[in-house]
Amino acid sequence: MLVQKAFKFRLFPTEEQAILINKSIGCSRFVYNHFLDIWKKTYAQTGKGLTYSLCSKELTELKKHLIWLKEPDKFALQNCLKNLSNAYDRFFKKQARHPRFKSKKNPNQAYKTCFTNNNIDVTEHAIKLPKLGWVLYSRSRQVEGRLLSAFIRRVPSGKYFISLVTESEVNKLPKTGQAVGLDLGLLDFVTLSNGKKVPNPKFSRQIEQKLCREQRKLSRRYEGAEKRTLKEKNLTLMDCRNYQKQKIKVAKLKEKISNRKKDFLHQLSTQLVKKHDQLVVEDLNVKGLLKNHHLAKAISEVSWSEFIRQLAYKSKWYGKELIKIDRFFPSSQNCSACGHQDGKKALHIREWTCPQCGTHHDRDVNAAINILREGLKRTPIGA
Repeated sequence: MLVQKAFKFRLFPTEEQAILINKSIGCSRFVYNHFLDIWKKTYAQTGKGLTYSLCSKELTELKKHLIWLKEPDKFALQNCLKNLSNAYDRFFKKQARHPRFKSKKNPNQAYKTCFTNNNIDVTEHAIKLPKLGWVLYSRSRQVEGRLLSAFIRRVPSGKYFISLVTESEVNKLPKTGQAVGLDLGLLDFVTLSNGKKVPNPKFSRQIEQKLCREQRKLSRRYEGAEKRTLKEKNLTLMDCRNYQKQKIKVAKLKEKISNRKKDFLHQLSTQLVKKHDQLVVEDLNVKGLLKNHHLAKAISEVSWSEFIRQLAYKSKWYGKELIKIDRFFPSSQNCSACGHQDGKKALHIREWTCPQCGTHHDRDVNAAINILREGLKRTPIGA
């Protein structure tokens, strides 16, 4: 099965290469915003929008007047127009909201370039990119498949990353004949129908105190920088070194939490897909659950949506099946032994005994068993 994969590496550009990357990001943002403004005005006047081909011709003329647009990679600017055209297509199909202007204050900035005529190449220590030449990178694994494009990204901590998108063949994993129900929770991240529990690692809580302390420092330095910029009118926040250094410290701590969380989710999702042919989960309304202000912080930390997304695409890649059951199915209320429905239970009740058959249940294990049975009613094993 041919699939698109992204291989992410950290880049170590020289000072000149970093300047050119930042210029490419800035020019891409300018082109996107410029043509979004024209598109909106044209639609307001005529009732019709623009097209990618028309914008591409206009871009050629714009480069004649704005010479600095010729410095970055041409594919970066063309891809901005494609993104804008796709954004309007999705908007008119009611799949997304109206395109918005891009801000340079956004902490994550990136541009996309395309592979053509071997303009992108990968060796053991460096990656060749259009306009940039050979850029050193940290190699963590072998790039597989046919190169399609590359995303160059600058993150809040000031680091640079590249995601190489390739098209490669993925072989299906051998069948195990096993199915599992997954009950996602907060005390335990996930409980399996076989009784196994995966604890919630709580990566955010591990360095929460340190992060709070550094954020308070950042807030104080912001106040100091603001007073200084008022006194010296020519200064901006970018000139306030102490504020910028503290901002990077906070960004690095948040990045550390994010990296740990992603690593945990990828390892767990891959392990589950390898061991089971069918995985059954509840179709959770995470956005709705986040409206509960008592649990919103804990729910946002566990990243249920990202975990289910990973299970979905990995199941598709490796020939397995992810089954989602109705979110209103009373998995915690039904007895998995006799099927008796015991009524709604408060979250603090972790164990209960069925009044009909007398079976003592662990709330989460019982829910996982019920989730598995409900999923297998639709798609039996081997079907």
